[in-house]
Amino acid sequence: MLTLYGDYVRHRGGEIGIGSLIALLSNFGLSENSIRSAVSRMCRAGILKVRRNKSRSYYSLSAEGLALMSKGERRIFERKHAKWDGLWNLVVYYIPEENREARDRLRRELAWMGFGPLTTATWVSPHNLTGEVTELADKLKIRPYIQVFQTTMKNSNDPAGIVSRCWDLQKIHKRYNAFIKEYRKKMQDHLERIEKGEIIESSEYFVQRFKLIDDYRRLPYLDPDLPEELLPKNWLRSEAMDLFDRYHEILTEKANQYFDSVLSEY
Repeated sequence: MLTLYGDYVRHRGGEIGIGSLIALLSNFGLSENSIRSAVSRMCRAGILKVRRNKSRSYYSLSAEGLALMSKGERRIFERKHAKWDGLWNLVVYYIPEENREARDRLRRELAWMGFGPLTTATWVSPHNLTGEVTELADKLKIRPYIQVFQTTMKNSNDPAGIVSRCWDLQKIHKRYNAFIKEYRKKMQDHLERIEKGEIIESSEYFVQRFKLIDDYRRLPYLDPDLPEELLPKNWLRSEAMDLFDRYHEILTEKANQYFDSVLSEY
């Protein structure tokens, strides 16, 4: 649902009728009941809001949903490319047990930002994210329990130990590799069908583009966006990004045509 709103609905008036949602998402084998249930849950969670016009219901992202979407887009598409200055951003916290819900949320958000756990209550990043951490601490109302530092490592000139301790780069590498293998073959197969003159329905373009985006957007949440100096030489991030861009360009025009046709019909 978030992929649909982020990649389509937000750029076409911002709202969509329930009939269009059902028609679009049924392409993925979802039932009408499950789609209506998902919409209801997102409304209760404050991510979607509803506008009713006679017997029809139209759903758009709430202010909270838009903020969530913008934040996610920055994490996915605005990758960090700056040269590392050798400094580590250190977050140290001691949060009382009665605030454990905020503590758990903090850990999830730090991991989402790209921090890695040096210890349970000490997280580290090679990027200066002090502003983002402070904003999060204020939002969770736990700022008195958190300290943020910019520091260097004094007992060694090799940061590889910190990297291996905080992030499972091998696991992330495997995910990139699996994505590349799957979508390189899909793109090649798609291009071969076009060259043979096969008629490919616009709905198939929509489904393939949707799956491409949905699978690709998971990768940046796993990848801490470490500077090149801290990565293995065969890191596959750039190759995955290039593949995504190429296949996405092939699929976009007809996928948009299908979405627009459904939007105008319901």
